[in-house]
Amino acid sequence: MKTRVIIFTRVSTTIQDYKRQINELFEYSNRRGYDTVKVISEKISGGKKNDERKGIQELLDLVRTQKIDKILVWELSRLGRDSFQVAKVINELNELKISLYIHNYSLETLNSGGEVNPMAKFMIAILSEFASMERDSIKMRLASGYKNFRNDGGRVGRKNGYKVGKDELLSKHQDVLKHLKKGISIRNISKLTGKSTKTVQKVKHLV
Repeated sequence: MKTRVIIFTRVSTTIQDYKRQINELFEYSNRRGYDTVKVISEKISGGKKNDERKGIQELLDLVRTQKIDKILVWELSRLGRDSFQVAKVINELNELKISLYIHNYSLETLNSGGEVNPMAKFMIAILSEFASMERDSIKMRLASGYKNFRNDGGRVGRKNGYKVGKDELLSKHQDVLKHLKKGISIRNISKLTGKSTKTVQKVKHLV
């Protein structure tokens, strides 16, 4: 019986493309004679928690319910950049005797006997920690850039002259709208919602 594998890929932003990851992993799978049963791709930050990532949840659901032998990823950071979250996924795969193949290092987490590869365990701990450090570094650079932008006179938020449209205003103040429909006074709605009477009046004039 052929080795059944899932290809898992991830990119962080909508402008990035995971075709290269998929193509290289497909080529590897075909060379090995594997049966690629599923390709799971997601566009989301690798720093998100596992339960916030649909791709990871789909992967875990499949390995828990179907006979899967191996997961193929292009590099470890594609699985995630939070070392704790990555470790959780790998630990579950180990318990299920499913090997994780990391393409750019030609590394597998389990040996042919289904036992944890000590060298892979050591390298994954280091790689996932580096990925986590890189994510924190990016966040710090973004925060620093934002602060410098503000210090240099930059402004964030809506531009001067921006006006909120009717639909946007009504959507934003659904609580006010609900009370208006009940015939509650502007002053009492203001008290109930914590919004100014001016805001309540604006909404009332639109309905």
